[in-house]
Amino acid sequence: MKEARDIIKRPVITEHSADLMAEKKYTFEVYPKANKTEIKDAIESVFGVKVLNVNTINVKGKLKRQGRYQGYRSDRKKAIVQLSEDSKELDFFEA
Repeated sequence: MKEARDIIKRPVITEHSADLMAEKKYTFEVYPKANKTEIKDAIESVFGVKVLNVNTINVKGKLKRQGRYQGYRSDRKKAIVQLSEDSKELDFFEA
């Protein structure tokens, strides 16, 4: 099993994920081969919170062109993590 910091790459901050934060759901980009149990354990150990539910999404890379050259962006995996009601909120916008 990988280290917790290797499983969680970064938080995903979009308008939709900001709306989900009101429901204590947080979105992270994670290691593509990590399963839900590993993601749950990593979030609980890094942030010190209780996780209720983990949903994962595999995102295929988009086709991009630069003039006559084309290629694909990297595939990635996102995880939407729901925290329990008694857990503290995660604050990504601290100074």
